[in-house]
Amino acid sequence: MVLTAFQESLAATASFCTILQFLAGILVCRKFIANKSTGDASGLAFVSCFMSCSLWLRYGVLIGDPFVVLVNIFGTSLQLCYVVVFILYSVKKSVILKQISWAFCFVAPMYLYSMVEEDKALATQRIGFLSCSLTILFFASPLTMLTHVIKVKNTESLPFPVIMASFIVSCQWYVYGCLINDMFIQIPNFLGCILSAFQLSLFLIYPNKRSSQENIL
Repeated sequence: MVLTAFQESLAATASFCTILQFLAGILVCRKFIANKSTGDASGLAFVSCFMSCSLWLRYGVLIGDPFVVLVNIFGTSLQLCYVVVFILYSVKKSVILKQISWAFCFVAPMYLYSMVEEDKALATQRIGFLSCSLTILFFASPLTMLTHVIKVKNTESLPFPVIMASFIVSCQWYVYGCLINDMFIQIPNFLGCILSAFQLSLFLIYPNKRSSQENIL
């Protein structure tokens, strides 16, 4: 894949911002280590992100995009480390072990299929479709929280820095997908832009009541 200087710069900054997003999991794992327990937390987010990064890694290899490959090598490795930490400090180890086992059982056949499929264009299309679909599901996960926010008319439960970072990264990858004419990169990141923008708008519609009270005091 031949990229222009602008495309390379955009992909590099998008990759850097995405890696910073992935590193946010370190803060979560530090809390687990400090408490010596995961408490009631679920490791499904780490597992689903591992699956997503794994498929995007394979897709990046198939389309020959070094930036997609690099960022997802980092993402896959980091999410796997988070899963290991979660397993070590989880009270219900069987649950997370079952989840990661199912993830490997899903990802491994996809890798095998893409390697043995003679029609590489078809393999690329199918892996791209799966990667796109999984990312859309990942973006859709905060919808239940948004229902709660709208119901109580308070954004206290929404992490503003995380949402803003997601908005920026989604916009970067969407533009990059448009530049290289890749709909599998465009579609999930366009939806990510819309969802993040909607969440950000809630901070204007329903300001954090606690922050407002503190400012008054």
